[in-house]
Amino acid sequence: MLSKSQYVRGLQCHKSLWLLKNRPQLREKPDAAQQSLFNTGNTVGDLACQLFPGGVEIEFDPKNFDGMIEQTRQLIEDGVEVIYEAAFKQRGIFAMADILVKNGDVWDVYEVKASTSVKDYHRKDAAVQWYSLSEVLTLGRIHIVHLNNKYLRHGELDVQHLFRIEDITENVLTLVEDVPEYLAGMEAMLKADEPQMAIGSHCGDPHSCDFKNHCWSDVPAVSVFNLNRMNAAKKFNLYHRGIVQYADIPPTESLSRVQRIQVETASTGQPLIQPHIIQGFMADLVYPLYFFDFETFMEAIPRFDGQKPYMQMPFQYSLHILHQNGELEHKEYLGDEHSDPRPGLVVQMIQDLGEQGSIIAFNQSFEISRIKDLARDFEAYQPGLLKLVPRFKDLIVPFRKLGYYHPDFNGSFSIKSVLPAMFPNDPELDYKQLQVQNGGMAMDTFANLHRLKDPNQRDRIRQALLDYCRLDTLAMVKIYQRLKEVVNMKTNS
Repeated sequence: MLSKSQYVRGLQCHKSLWLLKNRPQLREKPDAAQQSLFNTGNTVGDLACQLFPGGVEIEFDPKNFDGMIEQTRQLIEDGVEVIYEAAFKQRGIFAMADILVKNGDVWDVYEVKASTSVKDYHRKDAAVQWYSLSEVLTLGRIHIVHLNNKYLRHGELDVQHLFRIEDITENVLTLVEDVPEYLAGMEAMLKADEPQMAIGSHCGDPHSCDFKNHCWSDVPAVSVFNLNRMNAAKKFNLYHRGIVQYADIPPTESLSRVQRIQVETASTGQPLIQPHIIQGFMADLVYPLYFFDFETFMEAIPRFDGQKPYMQMPFQYSLHILHQNGELEHKEYLGDEHSDPRPGLVVQMIQDLGEQGSIIAFNQSFEISRIKDLARDFEAYQPGLLKLVPRFKDLIVPFRKLGYYHPDFNGSFSIKSVLPAMFPNDPELDYKQLQVQNGGMAMDTFANLHRLKDPNQRDRIRQALLDYCRLDTLAMVKIYQRLKEVVNMKTNS
């Protein structure tokens, strides 16, 4: 017996399904980001039930699937016309319908997804559900209910406009024809030994596999999979040809300039330094230097006026200001989690960033995009916000242009790769020492902060957010200063 999700897993990779059924202890535990996605799915699913009010919910009980199935059967027999989480076990599949609605003599199915569009795997999921349910019900239509990313909240949440309903029946009926063959293949596979499947693009498409550590155990920490901006197909092609480590790459292999330097510096262990590129970047800077970083959060269900589903909402920034005399000062902003943080952020940000001086970000497109969003949404501050944009300079530029490339970058120019390579074993600059260690954690932490009741815990978490964002801009200061030192050393040597 397979569940819908297990069937979809099997479509992605037979080996993953076999491991789930036979060696579940090898499965990686979901991290905080994955758990957050799961929680979001539950929240969206509960809210979508309001589209079809008055129904009866089958409470999920992982220890009593048969009880859930019997309760569903009894509700249908009693004439209940809307059932949430209806459970069925037919044709070798255990399937739960998010929302089941009686429509005359037929039943319509509504599957709720926390995405903003219908994905291909949603249709495959719906196909196996149709295959199972049609054995015991006369089905009419099957739909995907997903979030409407055009919905802009004003006042009370409007559930009718928050969601979109797409009828996917015709597509599903086509896919259903292949379900028996796929199921038979999975059933036969599960009775045999572990499938000997090579790793490939299927390991992450459409979902990241939770058995990757097992299947990728022979791939070293630094491998061809780290090659900068090489598409996945070519990386797997190299791997399957036995070219796994940089040393395995033949001189005749076609590589980009960055990839070639990546391989060469890995063999020497020495960084590539081109002072003229660094000097060219620094010559364009104007003091005081404002090292600036935003943090944003996203929510599936908008809480505030002027917010859309999954809209990037700036809630925090850190700012280190480096004056020409070497003085360094720090400013910061962290919004209140119970109200829209943007109005207060806009006012303080314009004030803190002053009238002149270069604003330095690492991969500036993110900061500039958020500022343009704020200018769009807060017209009264639009002139002051848009005046900030031309002042931006991107600290990633001298790295991307190979003014400085360290083999420990491993093909990545993100600040999380650059910083530890330039400052190894420096506890002051170690994100791993922090409670909040990356932007994704910051996003999820703030998005859920309003749910906390303990004021002491709230204060500790807010301090953790401040510590994280502060390190982002301090890191930029340190990187800038190290680049200056490198140029001076090269110039004077």
